[in-house]
Amino acid sequence: MTVTQKLLKIFLVDKQLRGLQSRLRTSEKYLTEQSSGLKALEERQWSLEAQARQLAASAAERQGEVARLDEKLLTVRGRMESSQNHKEYKSFLAELNTYKADRDKAETQALESMSKSDELRAAIAEVEAQREEKAKIVVIATDERDRRMMEIKDRLQELQRERDALAADIPKDPLREFEQLVRARGDDAMAQIEIQDRKRHEYNCASCMMSIPVETISSVLGSGRLTLCVSCGCILYVTDEDAKRLQEPAGKGKGR
Repeated sequence: MTVTQKLLKIFLVDKQLRGLQSRLRTSEKYLTEQSSGLKALEERQWSLEAQARQLAASAAERQGEVARLDEKLLTVRGRMESSQNHKEYKSFLAELNTYKADRDKAETQALESMSKSDELRAAIAEVEAQREEKAKIVVIATDERDRRMMEIKDRLQELQRERDALAADIPKDPLREFEQLVRARGDDAMAQIEIQDRKRHEYNCASCMMSIPVETISSVLGSGRLTLCVSCGCILYVTDEDAKRLQEPAGKGKGR
């Protein structure tokens, strides 16, 4: 068995491994997306709750200010009633008007804070409902990821053992070259040589569909070394059936 044939066995095992791992990655990606969404909602809720606490504190402070100003207004009104002359009365009146303006301002600010606080509580309730729904989705996504992991766990281990055994029988240099191509090209790291018209010596690479010269066919069949497609750089191979056809005289075999 040539090095290319041995690599083809690994290649087919790798495709199965990637297929199984792809299913798991899909589940993990979905779980990651949902978990990120849940975290964003939690952070949004915490932010709104912090704003609500600040507004509540501000409203309480303004209401306290209103109460203090009410006491001052009562005190000034009492002094106005006992004022001794017009000048003293006008002084108390000016002080009273100042306290009234301050009180109105504090009361307006308190009402604004309470109004905003009501809006925030509504927003918090909405976000909390969204967070609870998202949390349910995360639980479902986690279960799905775990289920898929358990489904493929044994098969992954089996395929990995098979791959390790195959790789142990391949020289380091071609194995390294193959693995570099797989990292770069995935399922296009190897490609079958397709026989278009044997009599006319017309062959092409199944990956890039470009024409392959006869010399390349000879190299794949006879050298035992890795033969790359000159167009796309993948490792070329022929099936056992096509190898037999190519080694027969051109007039025999199937019509192509």
